[in-house]
Amino acid sequence: MNGDDTDEVLAEVGPRLRRIRKERGATLAGLSAATGISVSTLSRLESGLRRPSLELLLPIARAHQVPLDELVGAPPAGDPRVRGKPLVRHGRTFWPLTRQPGGLQAFKVLVPQGTEEPEPRSHEGYEWLYVLSGRLRVVLGGHDVVMAAGEAAEFDTRVPHWFGSTGEGSVEFLSLFGPQGERMHVRARPKRS
Repeated sequence: MNGDDTDEVLAEVGPRLRRIRKERGATLAGLSAATGISVSTLSRLESGLRRPSLELLLPIARAHQVPLDELVGAPPAGDPRVRGKPLVRHGRTFWPLTRQPGGLQAFKVLVPQGTEEPEPRSHEGYEWLYVLSGRLRVVLGGHDVVMAAGEAAEFDTRVPHWFGSTGEGSVEFLSLFGPQGERMHVRARPKRS
């Protein structure tokens, strides 16, 4: 970012501060009381007569409960979403959601409608499945179950397993897989009385 770009970004801070304050129904006096910044300094910031600094912007961001970049308005450097290229194997489409080779792996998986003969396999690791849509047939050891959207399963992959479509339509699910001993841990806050 060169000097001209910096000046342009800073020039937009004042109007953005005024807009955010008004959207929240705050007055300059109320914001002054919440931040400890004088009303005149806040007014000069909003009108562009005072150059914004971190000392001024941090308490304002806290008072409005917004991230600092919302006040500055700097655009993110690129799209923050993970967009792995889909892989197609045995008619199934896998979208990688993680980029950590050797560690925990996450995939969104689409299995098209069709019937396959289950071929259970086993390997080292631990897997967690969550059905997004459709119905997922899971063969795990001596069990043969059908999971609906919103249902989850976890298992040691050393147990022979297979999963696929029930033949009633396609199915989408999330798969998290980790090396043996690396398990998913679900943490939930205790219910308050």
